[in-house]
Amino acid sequence: MNTPAPTALMMSGADYRESLRRYQPTIYVDGRKVDSVADERTFQPGINAIALTYDYALKPQYAPLMTAVQHTSGKLVNRLSHINTSSGDLLNKLEAVRLVCQETGCAQRYLTHDALNAIGQVSARIDDARGTTENTARFTEYLHRVQDQDLTLGVAMTDAKGDRSRRPHEQANIDTYLHVVERSALRNGRRGIVISGTKAIVTGAPYVHELLVMPCRNMGREDADFAVCCAVPIDAPGLTIVARPAGRPGEKVEHGAALFSRKYGQSTGVVMFDKVFVPMEHVFYAGEWEHSGHLTYSYATHHRHTCIGARAGFGDLLIGAGALMCEANGFDPGKESHLREQMVELITIVESFFACGVAASVYGKADEHSHTFMPDPVFSNIGKLLLATKIYDMHRIAHYVSGGLIVTLPGPDEDHNPETAARLSEVLRANPDVPYEQRIETARFIEDLTAGYQGGWYSVISLHGGGSPAAMKQEIYRNYPIGSKVELVERLLDRGVAHDPDRAITKNRQPGRCCDTGCTTPGQPVMVDLPSVQATLPSRRASN
Repeated sequence: MNTPAPTALMMSGADYRESLRRYQPTIYVDGRKVDSVADERTFQPGINAIALTYDYALKPQYAPLMTAVQHTSGKLVNRLSHINTSSGDLLNKLEAVRLVCQETGCAQRYLTHDALNAIGQVSARIDDARGTTENTARFTEYLHRVQDQDLTLGVAMTDAKGDRSRRPHEQANIDTYLHVVERSALRNGRRGIVISGTKAIVTGAPYVHELLVMPCRNMGREDADFAVCCAVPIDAPGLTIVARPAGRPGEKVEHGAALFSRKYGQSTGVVMFDKVFVPMEHVFYAGEWEHSGHLTYSYATHHRHTCIGARAGFGDLLIGAGALMCEANGFDPGKESHLREQMVELITIVESFFACGVAASVYGKADEHSHTFMPDPVFSNIGKLLLATKIYDMHRIAHYVSGGLIVTLPGPDEDHNPETAARLSEVLRANPDVPYEQRIETARFIEDLTAGYQGGWYSVISLHGGGSPAAMKQEIYRNYPIGSKVELVERLLDRGVAHDPDRAITKNRQPGRCCDTGCTTPGQPVMVDLPSVQATLPSRRASN
């Protein structure tokens, strides 16, 4: 009989909300200081989204997907703080993120997963370069604490950057990049570093437990002070967050305004560090500029792979809402060719970039310095590039199949106006089998997702989140085996040219993908195989 793995602390959504009260961060929103994050109305949609990732891990039907056994501790932990060690892990993470984002649009906590996997990799890389195990041991101890306490971590990566044409050390205002100001600090008997600077786009900043600070670019020798990676509690002295509201927690909740974004949303924050002390046990590197590029590359690959699952969950919302709107308007897309074509295009977009995520999982391989499995960079970047550029088509299709009603309806107050409500319900009903209230509710749902504040937010965050399309194109070209294709044609042309490692167009070649120790060890389960879980999932794949 198999003995169940010991379980780390698994908080519920309510526990997570209560845990925020243990911290006293300095946070401003809408021009005022926040007294209690857990009770702040403008943050509730974001807190709701992260709370769901805790609740789903406790639900029997989702737990096999939302949890995993951490190989370094043997404990069952939330998958969004788990280190991947197989293609199966990557597939399960992709499906788990799609699942939670079907409900929330953007669950945010998956950033914890992406950063932890990347930092673990760079820690092992530094150890290999030094011939030690110190960094890996430090990271592993931190990882286990995060998992044992079931924490959510924010990612403080994007610096304010200042003049984009200048390197960090060339900036007129050095605080536009986060940097080390003191390397051998001593506070209350603890040694550490002191950091200052600004991180400009930090997802979920007000309602996470700790921030993972990482560089946002490849640093040179002159930028060694800016090559820093560490963990900082959200209420560390000297840390200030200036945030924006999450979603649209408006005053007219009871009247049907912002049907989706009043419940789920995302806050972002500008995080300013003013001589913040970080003890050495929370410093993963400081000054190792030669490893900064590896960290940014690893994190970007993990995060772009994860974004595929997140935006597929959002796509599921548009597909379902589009079909409901067609029905409410009196149409069956299966019989109306122009609507069917649009719906199929929407489905194709969503499942195409998700398929890239699946391929990136299947072709993933172990990092050369650690046990961490990396998604294939080509498929990860292609999938992210597709969703980044196709998000606008997704919105367009939702608008096409819904009609102009989604932005021309009278305000929700008129639904309760005795002078207008009855007549509106008579003349704005279309399909006799669909009540007026359901048609209008669906229309406002689509408006909220695609044509209002939240819709604009999804467009921009899909385009630029995880890096710009230019960055993804660079990674695709850098990793794609064009050399193998060139040599294929040259063989067909009977040129008989031997491989030249100095030839620019043949440097990238196809790695072996069909070997005994390929992307998945024979017999290894590819994915959680539980019918009750898979029945809830959007994927077209059945059990393996």
